Amino acid sequence: MKFASKKSNRNPNDYFVLTLTLTLMRHLLTLVRHEIRLLLISPTVYIASVIFLILMGFIYWAILREMTLAPQDISANAQFFGLFWLPVFFLVPLLTMRSIAAEKSRSTLESLFSTPVPKFSIILSKYLSAYLLYITLWALTLYFPIITQSLFPETISNNNLVDPAGMLGGIIFIALSGLLFIAIGIFASSLTRSQLVAAMLCFTLLLIACIGSQQLEYATFNYLSPGSFLYGLIEYINIYSHLEDFSLGIIDTRPFVFYFSSAYLFLSLAVNNIESKL
Repeated sequence: MKFASKKSNRNPNDYFVLTLTLTLMRHLLTLVRHEIRLLLISPTVYIASVIFLILMGFIYWAILREMTLAPQDISANAQFFGLFWLPVFFLVPLLTMRSIAAEKSRSTLESLFSTPVPKFSIILSKYLSAYLLYITLWALTLYFPIITQSLFPETISNNNLVDPAGMLGGIIFIALSGLLFIAIGIFASSLTRSQLVAAMLCFTLLLIACIGSQQLEYATFNYLSPGSFLYGLIEYINIYSHLEDFSLGIIDTRPFVFYFSSAYLFLSLAVNNIESKL
């Protein structure tokens, strides 16, 4: 009895692409673990983390104090996340300033880029490690309302200080905006060998991204019609308008596209800038 052999319909190129993808993922995970270890042994990271938690804890306490003294139209969560720019201006530069600038100053970037690992994967590993630490620090602030509710349950019940919808929207905003902020820090670190200069450049770019877009909308408010393309573009890049929507529970896909595409743009610029100088 003869059995007809089945011919595989799979293209050999599919196996090659799958194998290549798995190999790149393994390389990326190894690089991310290595970069996280480097961050965890850096004293600067611990100093930044402690300052961040102390600062945000004090801000949350001050907001709760004002809420208990007099009724507020804005919830405590909206006020808390509305001050996101304050820790971002010092936390992001401290987390990213040494990512590439330190490699340049030690003259190890050339050997790192000479490995068979794709260059974008190397930059992406530095980006992901800093982003994961950034998100972890913000996630620790979720314990503030939990601690408040456990210590002062009557304050929470009487004044409705904890707004679950506003908290969820604020967390989504922090996670999305962090994609752009960390990418800006990586890009700034790729421009120089000095970590101090990288931190200053990162601070300046973050200031332009956060404050500049808001001031641009204020400056053009009386001169542009709400339905015009330029008005919509300025509103689209205004980070504060994104925060306002998320704090109200409005989940729009446009900020997702903006932050993902902007982060990819800055990471690509960082790779191109390094390749041009090697």
